[in-house]
Amino acid sequence: MPSTAHIRGLCREGRLKDALHILFTANNTCVESSAYLHLLQACIDKKALAEGKQIHSHINDRGHIFARNTFLQNAIINMYDKCGSLVDARNVFEFMSEPDVFSWNVIIAAYRKHGFPQEAFTLFYQMQRTAVQPDHFTFSAILPVCSSVASLKYGLQIHGRILRCGFQSNVVVMSTLMDMYSKCGSMDNAREVFVKMPQRDVVAWNAIIAGYEQHGLVENALMTFKKMQLTGIEPNSATFASVLPVCAKMGDLKLTMEIHQIIIKSGFLRDAVVVTSLIDTYAKCGNIQEAHRLFDDMPERDMVSWTAIIAGHVHIGLVDKALDIFKQMQSAGVKPDTSTFASILPACAKLGALEQGTEIHRKVLESGFLSDIIVTALVDMYAKCGSIEKAFDLFEKIHHPNVISWNTIIAGHAMHGYSKDALSLLEQMKQSSSKLDHVSFVCVLFACSHAGLVEDGCKYFSQMSNSYCIMPTVDHYVCMVDLLGRAGYLEETLNFIIKMPITPGLVVWKCLLGVCRLHKNICLGVFVSRLLFEMDPKNAEAYVLISNIYAEAGMWGDAQNVRKLMKERGIIKKPGSSWIEVDKMIHAFCVGDKSHPQTEEIYAMLEKLSLEMKAAGYIPDTRSVLNDLEKEEKELLICHHSEKLAIAFGLLNTAPGTTIRVVKNLRVCVDCHTTTKFISKIVAREIVVRDANRFHHFKNGQCSCGDYW
Repeated sequence: MPSTAHIRGLCREGRLKDALHILFTANNTCVESSAYLHLLQACIDKKALAEGKQIHSHINDRGHIFARNTFLQNAIINMYDKCGSLVDARNVFEFMSEPDVFSWNVIIAAYRKHGFPQEAFTLFYQMQRTAVQPDHFTFSAILPVCSSVASLKYGLQIHGRILRCGFQSNVVVMSTLMDMYSKCGSMDNAREVFVKMPQRDVVAWNAIIAGYEQHGLVENALMTFKKMQLTGIEPNSATFASVLPVCAKMGDLKLTMEIHQIIIKSGFLRDAVVVTSLIDTYAKCGNIQEAHRLFDDMPERDMVSWTAIIAGHVHIGLVDKALDIFKQMQSAGVKPDTSTFASILPACAKLGALEQGTEIHRKVLESGFLSDIIVTALVDMYAKCGSIEKAFDLFEKIHHPNVISWNTIIAGHAMHGYSKDALSLLEQMKQSSSKLDHVSFVCVLFACSHAGLVEDGCKYFSQMSNSYCIMPTVDHYVCMVDLLGRAGYLEETLNFIIKMPITPGLVVWKCLLGVCRLHKNICLGVFVSRLLFEMDPKNAEAYVLISNIYAEAGMWGDAQNVRKLMKERGIIKKPGSSWIEVDKMIHAFCVGDKSHPQTEEIYAMLEKLSLEMKAAGYIPDTRSVLNDLEKEEKELLICHHSEKLAIAFGLLNTAPGTTIRVVKNLRVCVDCHTTTKFISKIVAREIVVRDANRFHHFKNGQCSCGDYW
């Protein structure tokens, strides 16, 4: 009919308002039911809920002929679902006299999509009490609900129903079933479904490969991928998207290059999803150059590809470059999403770039992506950038903090030396719905070790296995060695290591050697250093620690012998470096650095401060200077440590009263710690220094660590 044909044509052209005008002005007898279907689809395309309601009302006004049309009612339910009104969709469904299988499928899928899994299950079981038989779409709709809530119990029940309905040969249903079992943690069941399938298409192979990858069964995933190739099944983009993360987890660059060649031969090098996976994999395998080449060669870069290259740079520690790429992404007009923010915030955290982190926080708020995941990332960023107060304010805004959120805020307080607060937060976590995990105990033991809370630390270490059935890992043992050793219980610490049920690794013995230096125990230090030299003859840290022990004891010959041994073995000490953010720019310094444009001003500032400090009673601590030099030469060496240069730069380039924040890659030395206390009092400023292990808040000549670090 003319009106129906005209409406259909206008809908196809996207002219919904014009089509509605004809509908409302035409003679009712000139409009067929098919016109409504086109109009409802046009509403879906434009997410036009208000117009959809007008069409629904118009159908009702035409009487029972159209209003009771099941096909049309299903279309209305679908429209309400796609336009975001679950309540209206359910109302239409409830008033249907005879809903068919499509009606049930749409409403079940709608509740799954809108995040109401329990109601989806209820509807599925209600359907079974009717005469309507489920089809393969029904099972494809309900199985992902089991996956979303990791409900193996419901999954097993639905599997039984699938068998009774005779869908065990349906490849789509069986593939969805495999995916469900995998996401519910039962790879054995997923594998059994796969083995029993009479026929397998690429979707089935992808499901089992993805399951193995998600469970960390990388060898199984690779073997299955090779079997798939031998059967003659051609991989698709989803196959590569599952296989490439396997290469990334293994860090296998050679394997990645082999998969890359298969991708080229299969013609998927222009597929944005595949190329993005390649970028991510190359970066995680350490070849950032190839990742960047692939990224640069992409004809169009979407948000996902930008996020992949940003995350790749963060992963290998090129955080300043990651921040540059993030800025380029914005200049290109590509809007970041949750995953982008989750990738870039750790870059700010690592650099201690509070200004840039705060700017990204503002962008998060503007974008509307303030999920609990992002809030947790922001908590971590603010804590690691020195603003634990802001971190805690954000944490309190999380309605239902999960274990990661709790661990992050506990670790933040521990890192800042607020150990009692960290312990209090752990006790609050115990009362919450979040279960403590191994990271929770690492955080609280770290807090205890940096405040000398030996009794509390031993209590939590015991609770971990006795009350929470969490077996200690090497990280927990390192914390306990540090806790006991720092408190001066060296004999007990050594016995603790000897009785460890796992083999003490390099990190445990290095921790003990550090404690030996702290307590100037030469005898035990020599013993531990020899163990470390045997375990890893190339580990620079052990040589530096024992040479420092010798130097601080005035044993210059022994110290020089260690340095000579380092030179002979080609071992290079990690250079100390510090950086500071001013006006959203990172300025880096190394010991004795004279490359900065403001070098003369910086050194003049240090000279001025040195005179004022000495007048206030400062005595340089030159014990750690290894060279047997004159007193003045030693003082000159320690005067130009990297954090002192960064602090001087900060004083020159920030307003009086402003907090100065410096990050250092190594632990702060005794002299720099003393110096910073004096400077904080002289200039009447708070100076926050984050070293390799913790934060130091210097204010009015005092440090938050209480000189216990």
